[in-house]
Amino acid sequence: MRIAVPNKGRLHDPAIDLLDRAGIHITDGMDRQLYANTVDPEITLLFARAADIPEYVNDGAAEVGITGYDQYREAGVDDVVELLDLEFGTCRLVVAAPEEDDIASVQALSGSTIATEFPRVTREYFDEQGIDVDIVEVTGATELTPHVEMADAIVDITSTGTTLAVNRLEVIDEVLSSSVRLFAHEDVADDPAVSDVSMALESVLAAEDRRYLMMNVPEGDLDAIQDVIPGLGGPTVMDIDGEDRVAVHAVVDEGDVFTTINELKRIGASDILVTEIERLVE
Repeated sequence: MRIAVPNKGRLHDPAIDLLDRAGIHITDGMDRQLYANTVDPEITLLFARAADIPEYVNDGAAEVGITGYDQYREAGVDDVVELLDLEFGTCRLVVAAPEEDDIASVQALSGSTIATEFPRVTREYFDEQGIDVDIVEVTGATELTPHVEMADAIVDITSTGTTLAVNRLEVIDEVLSSSVRLFAHEDVADDPAVSDVSMALESVLAAEDRRYLMMNVPEGDLDAIQDVIPGLGGPTVMDIDGEDRVAVHAVVDEGDVFTTINELKRIGASDILVTEIERLVE
């Protein structure tokens, strides 16, 4: 199976890191930046531009691809399906115009020229709004086009809004919200090998905000402990030979760890150990 991965940019390192944590380790090939073998002889990574990955998957050059939802929408491919939101690379595609123009709504852009790296998505958006605009495709520095009289407004990606603010551009509307997703060709979306990859990545995501608690608890306090840490399906309780205590293991949300430990100590738990979880298959 071939998995297409962004070859550079802000999506490359997080994608490789996620695959690595899922157990799909690269064994060689990173220096070539074309393909890489992995610890699984049946899985090869292909390195491609993020914008080209939907086409790679659609044409069958790769069975699976990792790229942004914005790139998928812009590609307009027919035979690609989304399998999983990988929860990184979050951004928005927005309509923005110079602050001094004081444009209150997109309807005011009727007849305007819009610069963008996403002409397909931009056209679909304005057509849905019933607004007639001219679209100019650019390949970089989109935010500069209104200031050099190439366009009246832009449709561009923003994560924090800082670049727009620096260039005195104001967001008028959101076109779409995007993050990096796992995609597959529809013909292999239900293939067991593809499902295995999806499950491996999902298990890493499920573990990110969870922690594993282990502790010793007096048997008489077990009911109170169970009220504090119900876990995924109730905590795991194991007898300790020769003692009137039991060992309790549970998975809790990271944000609850501080208060949970304090409650457990008050109830009578001891030897409490908190560890990170690499993968969690629910």
